Amino acid sequence: METISSIAKRLNVTNGRVYQIIKEIPTDKQPKKDIKGKYNFTKESVDAIESYYNSSSSPKTDNESELVKQLRADLEDAKAEIKAKNNQIDKFQQLLDQQQQLNLATNRQNEKLLDTPQKTSEDASKDDTDVLEPTEGNYKGEENKTSKKGLFGWLRR
Repeated sequence: METISSIAKRLNVTNGRVYQIIKEIPTDKQPKKDIKGKYNFTKESVDAIESYYNSSSSPKTDNESELVKQLRADLEDAKAEIKAKNNQIDKFQQLLDQQQQLNLATNRQNEKLLDTPQKTSEDASKDDTDVLEPTEGNYKGEENKTSKKGLFGWLRR
């Protein structure tokens, strides 16, 4: 004797879905209830339930296959997008590494400059490269002093 549970297992659906199918098949093929309220399934009613399920599940398979195709296409798009984002991250990481290397090199140069002894005012007075004092190569013994009046004072000579 067939039960709701055995039909549901055979069709691979829930018991509730079997109850829905029973309500949707024609009344002359529906199983009859006994005194306790349980269904008495006949060969005809089981065949009607199975045929209704098979006919109603076919269009769902087509819809599901379309859905699966769409989901696969979306998945491929997402994979391509993730690949592009990973490439961008790699480029940004490379730029960040370059920036850090430049900062490190700049810091090292600054440390070298700070570590070299600075000339004091005494050292500057002893420096023989002072431009204010004449040297042997550029002093001819006479000085030409002209008064400077503004930016274009040399035009008035």
